[in-house]
Amino acid sequence: MSASHDIDNRTIVAPLLAILTVIAVGAVLKEAQSVVLPLMIAWLLSYILGPAINALARRKVPTGLATIFILTILFVIIYLIGVFLKERIVDIAREYSKYESILNEMIQKVQGKWEFADKLLQEMEWTKWLGSQIANAAGTGASFLFNLFMVIIFLVFLLLGKPYFKYKLLKALDASQANRVDSIVSAIAGQISRYLYIQFLISFATGFCVWLALTIIKVDFAVTWGALAFLLNFIPTLGSIAASIPPVLLALVQHYPSWWPGIATAASLLAIQMVIGNGITPKIMGDSLNLSPVVVLLSLIFWGWLWGIIGALLSIPIASAIKIVCENIEPLRPISIMMGSGKAYRHEFEAAR
Repeated sequence: MSASHDIDNRTIVAPLLAILTVIAVGAVLKEAQSVVLPLMIAWLLSYILGPAINALARRKVPTGLATIFILTILFVIIYLIGVFLKERIVDIAREYSKYESILNEMIQKVQGKWEFADKLLQEMEWTKWLGSQIANAAGTGASFLFNLFMVIIFLVFLLLGKPYFKYKLLKALDASQANRVDSIVSAIAGQISRYLYIQFLISFATGFCVWLALTIIKVDFAVTWGALAFLLNFIPTLGSIAASIPPVLLALVQHYPSWWPGIATAASLLAIQMVIGNGITPKIMGDSLNLSPVVVLLSLIFWGWLWGIIGALLSIPIASAIKIVCENIEPLRPISIMMGSGKAYRHEFEAAR
């Protein structure tokens, strides 16, 4: 009786402890965001840049020199991206007053037709809010670049230690354990790198198609909206939706009183997302990530709440890493199975019938 009672207690206490642990870890990560977030970004970049460091090390290039060379290339890329984004934001801020007058005219027309919208629009004062957000965007970018210093510091130490990680494992553990840990780390690195490279190509194709469509429709700042689509496409599901809203609104304002450019813009962006997002992406990605859509959504919500847009960008690599770790630890393997898509298990059971 007492044994069954103890089992029941453990059955109840274990999930509660797991929930409390997740909450506690989440609270700590949120409070330590200024330190942990740069570390996570550096960790992700180390998986992207690590193979290049290892390749140079195999060619007898000193690790320090290889790290400096790779980081120099990274700095140049980041600088060019920063200059590009800053110029786009400045261009939009410069032209905002022109669009604001048209926007106010549209609002007045709406207020004249629907009385309920009058109070709503007056209370929101969203034209002023939108202008202030555009003006503050450059400041947000400057803040991100300031935090980049911490990312680079962490990244340097991670890259310097990469070529020696396997040898440290062999010295610290016996051969079987060292090989197992090394296989886990290699699986995480391979899956994350594969995901990022494929996602980069898909996002680039999406951004190019958005730019081409908006250029044909003659929507202003087509390059900016194409770049926005490229960047936000790294955020699953919600990113493509968020990237589609600004160009549609601009098309409506820019070509007012004609509604057709706005409708054409919305239809074009929807078609691009349907073809690339729902057609091409699943075929290219396949089941390489093997993550349940529910896990993807929950990971997106959790890490997005924790660290904002950067957390949303990191959500899929973090979920993949957690799944791989759980898969290689026997007591945690059921968690890995539940995190998977389940397609392989379905085929397995159907083949067994």
